[in-house]
Amino acid sequence: MASKLVLITGASSGIGAALAKRYGRAGAHVLLLARNAGRLEAVAEAIRQGGSSATAYAMDLADAKAIEETSAKIAREVGTPDVLINNAGAGRFLPLSKTTAEDAAAMIEVPYLAAFNLTRAFLPLMLARRSGAIACVTSPASYIAWPNAAAYIAARRALAGFTEALRSEVKGRGVSVTLVVLGTVDTPYWEHNPGSREQLPKANPWLAPTLSAGEAAEAIFAGVERRKRTVVKPAIFRVLFLLNALVPSLVAHQLRRAARASPPNRA
Repeated sequence: MASKLVLITGASSGIGAALAKRYGRAGAHVLLLARNAGRLEAVAEAIRQGGSSATAYAMDLADAKAIEETSAKIAREVGTPDVLINNAGAGRFLPLSKTTAEDAAAMIEVPYLAAFNLTRAFLPLMLARRSGAIACVTSPASYIAWPNAAAYIAARRALAGFTEALRSEVKGRGVSVTLVVLGTVDTPYWEHNPGSREQLPKANPWLAPTLSAGEAAEAIFAGVERRKRTVVKPAIFRVLFLLNALVPSLVAHQLRRAARASPPNRA
């Protein structure tokens, strides 16, 4: 790991920051991308103080031109990442009638188009080298649906479809592709998207516990290093996804009931 370059988006807080520090502890040179320059540099400095190297690139991942310029700078000045983690995500859970066209476009821009543009920038270099690992982090919305989050769910399904299609495209060419599906994670995401937590279907905390950012980071780290096709945490979601494939009407009914059992959105 000491010789590896690892690029992580959304690295200024939450899962991304925890994952960056995890790779830093493993000895990687970590490249951090996010909008907030101050928080991003704080994460980079924490990695440096731990004895590893880190470089922060403050940028807006919704800006395709900025991705093009920054990725070219990284390739020119540092090199081609060995690991690319598309972790950045945005999106507030809202009923369709309260979701603006701008809201929907923003949720497509990040995470889906951000992952598309950044992967497109580095994939040819990885393929030429015949080595690399790419991971995209999404939510259970990639496989199941619940009320009052239509635009969010559509964006996550776009990201999952992109990841699965990419895997088939690069099979046998030295680049692994991992789809990471995480349940509820305790991060600043909920503060930045007020009212979204209240739209989540109520779940049994024993079966689907809320993850810490560190637990999520460890799951991603282990899955990518093992070149796994899919990482699902908590594991109970695998059962739910299978049931949804076999009896979708039953799962949809239960999710609607669970959504009605959740506290009302007071945002």
